[in-house]
Amino acid sequence: MSDAPAAQRLTKRTLVTISHALERAALAAAEDGPMVVFALFQRLPYFERERRVYERIAGRAAATVVGLVAAQAPDLPAGTHPVLLDEKEELAREWTVVVLTPRFGGVLVARDLEEFEAGAATLESGRVFEGHSSFRRDDALHEVLRLRHLLADRLTPAAVSAVDAVVGRVRDLPSTPGESRADAALHLFADRAERDHARIRAEAHRPGPAADQGDAEDTDLTGRSGVRRWTGTAGVTASGVLPVAVLAVRVTHAAAGQDGPIGRTATRQQQAAVELLAARLGPADRATKTGPDDFLLYLPALKHEEAVAFAYGLVADFEAAEARSAFLSATVTVALTVTRRRPLPEEHLRKAVDWAITQNAPVVTIEG
Repeated sequence: MSDAPAAQRLTKRTLVTISHALERAALAAAEDGPMVVFALFQRLPYFERERRVYERIAGRAAATVVGLVAAQAPDLPAGTHPVLLDEKEELAREWTVVVLTPRFGGVLVARDLEEFEAGAATLESGRVFEGHSSFRRDDALHEVLRLRHLLADRLTPAAVSAVDAVVGRVRDLPSTPGESRADAALHLFADRAERDHARIRAEAHRPGPAADQGDAEDTDLTGRSGVRRWTGTAGVTASGVLPVAVLAVRVTHAAAGQDGPIGRTATRQQQAAVELLAARLGPADRATKTGPDDFLLYLPALKHEEAVAFAYGLVADFEAAEARSAFLSATVTVALTVTRRRPLPEEHLRKAVDWAITQNAPVVTIEG
């Protein structure tokens, strides 16, 4: 057994790259069979994106085992062996791909930290995992044995027989001495990929020029566009993974006269309110304006109690601003949830804000 590679923090974007490299290896023409492949996808939408690839892999492998969280067995390609995972078990947090033949092994094992990397292009791509990858056959053998043990009572007899046959052939043959060279190349490849993705995130996090007024609802409070894409309204995403605190905020300005603030006074009050909201945002957070005095704030990986404290902090900020200056005279009403649902329940939060105002409640929460 080789020295186990050290675990490292990797974003989803890097894991996708490594996974595709392992899948390509499984599809490469080679006379080293039979082959077994394990893949833990967490949720069905992630598998659907790779369905055609796994149709091809299942046509070449002696056994292709696909694990994901689902209430009932999904429609998977012929030749694959589905394994249903409970969302509360540890395997449900894994992103794992293992390819094993008597002469080759490749493995990626990563566990979801339920954290988010600031500056990522989307909530999905910024999800953070801790894991390792390897192109050493014995490392892949170790992972196949681990998964066979953990999933034994959920594998079909045909899958168990095929896996055991491959494991038996692997044990009959020594590993290839030169595989450490491929493993070293993989580690460099993974390190460079994560470094490049970190650079892209850093550049994307820099505020850009404000978008046109027509695109205001897709622009955050610092002028970065693409909020809709960032939240996952386009692209592959799934419920049940990264928790996100979502806050709907409405600013109510005190009337300066019979007709309320007008002209430059109203504009300056609105700008002051935006600055107060933006001041509370962290590097990973996004916020967008959805109406003249309505906002949606997105705070990834925040716990419920932290989100509630954030909301009351906003209320206190506006009270303090009104007390120290007549320039901003306004209150805020906040409806919040911490959710794993996708798409995010934005419309429910907007309705909750309407209700909170009728109840004169500064902060309300809804179920995620």
